[in-house]
Formats: sequence, C-alpha cells, structure tokens
Amino acid sequence: MTVKARPTKLDEFLPYQLSIASNAASNRIAEVYRNQFDLRIPEWRIMAVLGDADSATQRDLAVRTVMDKVAVNRACRSLEERGLVEREPNATDGRSHHLALTGEGRAMYDRIMPLAREMEQRLFAAFTAEERATFSRMLSRVRERAGELDPDDDFDDPVAG
Repeated sequence: MTVKARPTKLDEFLPYQLSIASNAASNRIAEVYRNQFDLRIPEWRIMAVLGDADSATQRDLAVRTVMDKVAVNRACRSLEERGLVEREPNATDGRSHHLALTGEGRAMYDRIMPLAREMEQRLFAAFTAEERATFSRMLSRVRERAGELDPDDDFDDPVAG
C-alpha cells in the first residue's frame, strides 16, 4: 500500500520547488555521467564550463557554476589527476591558474554533450518550444534577481513581531 504524502506549504515555496526540480534532473543525469564516465556532478559542471569557455580560473569556475570554492577545487583536482584538465600559470595574476580541458578531456566532453542534450530533450518533451523559451527566460530572471538581493536586508521576523 502506498501512502500519499500530504501537500504542505513547503510544496508551494518556490525556492524549495526549484531545488527539488534541480536535484531530480541533476541526479538523473548524474547517473549517466557516473556510470558511463565516472564523473560526479561538480566535475561535469567544471568540464561543461571549460568546454564552452576554453579556459578559466577556479574563481571564474566558482562564479559560473555557483559552487563553493572547496567543491570547485576538489572537482578541478580530481579532473587534473585523471588527465582531463590541465593547469597553466595566469600571466596576469601570479596567485591563480588557468584551467583548460586536455585533449582527453575535450574528447570526453564531446562524447557527453550529445547525451546531455538528449537527456534535456527527454526532460522537456512535454513542453512546447514556447514554454521552454519562457521557462528559460524566467529561470534567468530568478537567477538574476537572486544575485541582486542583499542578504543583510531587514526582513520582517514574524516571531519577533
């Protein structure tokens, strides 16, 4: 017998919905990356950015992936140890390095991207092209707005009244 969960106010809270939807999609795709390429989500995110950007510093990667510095560092080290990413000194800033996909990393990226696109197509198969475009624009606006919010703003504390 299956017990159906009672809807809660949390189920209507947009940040929670976004997080759950993101985790569901990421976890499904992560199974493919892990099983076929032995990659974890942070490693794939780094490879995806480097595949588009050619090279980037770890700071750039943290900003682009919205991952914390420790996760980015760990993923970069793992990819470097596997020979998928290489590190070169940054001529303009001696404290950082540029990271780029190696030939092997680029070959893996080129094998993964069609699978990622296919998974995306399957995920959005029930959406019209217009719905997909609208959804993408709305997510961009949410991301942009989230970056504009000041965490130090005074929010009304319902308990403090």
